Amino acid sequence: MKNIIILSLVLIFTCTGCATQEDLLRVEGHFGAKIADLQKDTSDLRESMKSTRKSQANVDADAIDLRDSVQKLRGTAERLKVKVAALESEKKLGNLNDSLADISNRLEYLESYLGIDKGESKKEKGGNEETSPIKKEEATGKEEAYSNAYRIFKNGNYALAKEEFRKFLKSFPNTEYSDNAQFWIGECDYFEERYEEAIVEYEGVIQNYPKGNKVPSAFLKQALSFLKLGDKSSARLLLQRVIKDYPNTTPARVARKKLINIK
Repeated sequence: MKNIIILSLVLIFTCTGCATQEDLLRVEGHFGAKIADLQKDTSDLRESMKSTRKSQANVDADAIDLRDSVQKLRGTAERLKVKVAALESEKKLGNLNDSLADISNRLEYLESYLGIDKGESKKEKGGNEETSPIKKEEATGKEEAYSNAYRIFKNGNYALAKEEFRKFLKSFPNTEYSDNAQFWIGECDYFEERYEEAIVEYEGVIQNYPKGNKVPSAFLKQALSFLKLGDKSSARLLLQRVIKDYPNTTPARVARKKLINIK
């Protein structure tokens, strides 16, 4: 391209008849410098384009990496959501199981004691025996007093029930219902979360009615009361005693389940 330009100029100056050797050299030098600058600018432009393309490639690569990272983070977030939901569900289930266990324990006590005890007591004493009017009146009085106290207990009025059971024990200290009444006094304290007082009342069952059928339950409820107070050592010893001394009873079955959960 450079030679064509110079040749064209030579022809122009030759044709006009005015060109000299010095003029030709000066023109060649001038246009040579311009062409060199143009070539340099072209080279710089090429390098700049290469750099731009390289930068664009890097940007594209970074964008791909960024999209991959975002996708990974989204996946991690979804997994965390699932784990959190599972933990919340386990917590709710754990609370529900605790509530069901407490309700189950209460039902076992309610089913195991009052009505069944009355029937067994009557059988032991001979349910068909004729009694004198005085004895019959006394029997009716103690049953009414006991049933009234228990009805109050069942309705959740523990303070009044405790008072009525104490009245019953004062009037009828040695009947087939007396150990039950003493036990329910302990239950009144337990359900009102007075666990130390409940332990003392359950001990009254153990000491005053050692041959009664409430003794295993009294030991069990003492253990549960100690658990509520945070004394796992005492609770564990009492649960083990229930299992050892009364192995085939409902309290023993409950004690086995409780021992598994004590750490």
